[in-house]
Amino acid sequence: MASSIFNAPCTAPSVKGKNYDGLKPAVHGNLRFNAAKKPSIEGCPKRLFIVRASEKKDGAVKKLGLSDAECEAAVAAGNVPEAPPVRPKPAAPAGTPVVPSLPLSRRPRRNRKSPAFRASFQETSISPANFVYPLFIHEGEEDTPIGAMPGCYRLGWRHGLVEEVAKARDVGVNSIVLFPKVPDALKTSTGDEAYNDNGLVPRAIRLLKDKYPDLVIYTDVALDPYSSDGHDGIVREDGVIMNDETVFQLCKQAVSQARAGADVVSPSDMMDGRVGAIREALDGEGFQHVSIMSYTAKYASSFYGPFREALDSNPRFGDKKTYQMNPANYREALVEAYADESEGADILLVKPGLPYLDIIRLLRDKSPLPIAAYQVSGEYSMIKAGGALKMIDEERVMMESLTCLRRAGADVILTYFALQAARCLCGEKSTPGELRVFSEAYG
Repeated sequence: MASSIFNAPCTAPSVKGKNYDGLKPAVHGNLRFNAAKKPSIEGCPKRLFIVRASEKKDGAVKKLGLSDAECEAAVAAGNVPEAPPVRPKPAAPAGTPVVPSLPLSRRPRRNRKSPAFRASFQETSISPANFVYPLFIHEGEEDTPIGAMPGCYRLGWRHGLVEEVAKARDVGVNSIVLFPKVPDALKTSTGDEAYNDNGLVPRAIRLLKDKYPDLVIYTDVALDPYSSDGHDGIVREDGVIMNDETVFQLCKQAVSQARAGADVVSPSDMMDGRVGAIREALDGEGFQHVSIMSYTAKYASSFYGPFREALDSNPRFGDKKTYQMNPANYREALVEAYADESEGADILLVKPGLPYLDIIRLLRDKSPLPIAAYQVSGEYSMIKAGGALKMIDEERVMMESLTCLRRAGADVILTYFALQAARCLCGEKSTPGELRVFSEAYG
């Protein structure tokens, strides 16, 4: 394709005393363009050069070796290089009614009209740095699949755990949280194995810190994996969960985890006063640098089922409604948040995630502390099941759900999708060299 530059009539109608959109009124009241009166510029031939567009869309127009002055002189003489014409307006389908434009000064769709526009004005961003990857570990050497959580395993702490952490770090996920499957023979009514310095979790922490010193390790502080009763606290003979006695055990557990190298201890037990007691215990042992992520608003939810299968930690009797929150309650989350803040929590967590977006937003608006959300096992398994049955697009629903948690106000998200989502964000499934813009992931 070629376009020639030549002297052509180039007149515009005169504008007399009228204001047109995009034009300022003429200073002298009479503005006229007339190509017939072009200045004579010596040395500029009438047919100066030809611009040939490359046949390939991504090809560059061939340069002619002209100086800036020569190019400007050519334009001043009227030899203006041609650009492609404005693309014609796309035709409407047959039968489309012809109607006058609505008198709208504000049309929000203008800011959504192309991928570039949508990416420019996207209010919520998400990256692998926002993920904390929950990992299940056990004493065995082999990785054991978890039936209710496709893609998740009980990882052998010496091999599979290290390999999974390496995969996560490769795509930018450098924070994990450990959950142990404790042998039944080590479970007791008081959960003493929870603070064994040579227990499964402390050993795993020391191993990971030896190999990856900059890895951020969160730990779970609760007695249920270690309890023969399957509850988060010590159970009295009448079935009551003992608060203060449980907190005493949790303090020893948190100190043991900090001694092994944990960066953040995360009390998930929902006992009253445990954040302040753990903070005091950590500081008393010289672990002022260890953070506390409190499970502030942990609801007595039915979404936890697959997790309890993974750890074999179902309560042997009763439920957890006397210490976990009622799913019907909203304001109560503020009571828990204010208590945890005053006791020294560094991060406030809401669990579950997606069904409790209002609670995440509530804490985000009321607290200056970082907010975490836990996309729990039930949420994960539902998306996996829907994807396997071809009822939904698993990847798009996964990313949409995580983005919604961020939009609601979560700074970090504990999610079993951490590795899969990070790979998606890094574009591993995209064509080579393609920049993946997530705002287009779900249209």
